[in-house]
Amino acid sequence: MSVTEPLTDTDSSLLAGHDVASTYRDINDIRLHVAAAGDADAPLVVLLHGHPDFWYGWRDQIGPLVDAGFRVVVPDQRGCNLSDAPDGIDAYRLSRLVADISELIRSEGRESAHVVGHDFGGFVAWTLALRHPSMVDRLGIFNVPHPTVYRETLRSSLQQIIRSWYVWFYQLPRLPEWLLHRNGMKNMVDSLEITSNPGTFDDETIARYRAAWQHTGVEPRINWYRGFRRSERPSRTTVPQPTLLCWGEADIALLPSMAERSIDYCENGRLRMFPDASHWVHHEAPEVTEALVRHLSEPSTEV
Repeated sequence: MSVTEPLTDTDSSLLAGHDVASTYRDINDIRLHVAAAGDADAPLVVLLHGHPDFWYGWRDQIGPLVDAGFRVVVPDQRGCNLSDAPDGIDAYRLSRLVADISELIRSEGRESAHVVGHDFGGFVAWTLALRHPSMVDRLGIFNVPHPTVYRETLRSSLQQIIRSWYVWFYQLPRLPEWLLHRNGMKNMVDSLEITSNPGTFDDETIARYRAAWQHTGVEPRINWYRGFRRSERPSRTTVPQPTLLCWGEADIALLPSMAERSIDYCENGRLRMFPDASHWVHHEAPEVTEALVRHLSEPSTEV
């Protein structure tokens, strides 16, 4: 079900003039805000943001994908921006996040879609492809490893354990919420600026992110990480779909060695490394969008 709602300051009006429309979808007992563009009958692409992002994080990819002939659907995932934020940690297990995207695809009248994820949205995309392979046509992943690679690396690499300090910090009760809320969410702003190259996020963009964070607060986003720790592992580990993995090597939170290991879990995977790009590779390297369009435009090899 799709119902157009009044515009707010963090909905599709942020991309006025790009023919992007905000809708709300009633899915799994919650309401998701979704930005959508392109011909309703065109091949479907679903773009999944991570933390501390919202749908607007895909602003550089929406237009080129539409121009390439795709229908593009970009949700605020549960707990973020204009989407509902249910209470409790269990509401943010990967199984719930994956179920949201499955139902979102069906809300478009489709049985499958191309799925692209960045950061935590990449974990959702990987998991959807593993648990419901028939729902994912082609997979795109930006700067997040295959879940098995991530878990194994956390057990074996002290360097990655240190880089993932925030994951452990978010497991604490109440303290992360207090710290991220204080001083006008300065620590949230820092998380954008520290993890990106200088100039990636200008003052106007940061103001838009602040506004998005204020809709639901920070607790639901922290619960993503708490829920991840409680999530069941998929029975399948190898991704059957054609997969493009783009990785900014200057990512300060994730070891680039995990990118190569992740491709080993793909039956048909391609890895593009970008030495000068950070965790926000899709903002800093225009070639990423070009590579994504080519990847999603390739004809199916199924007989």
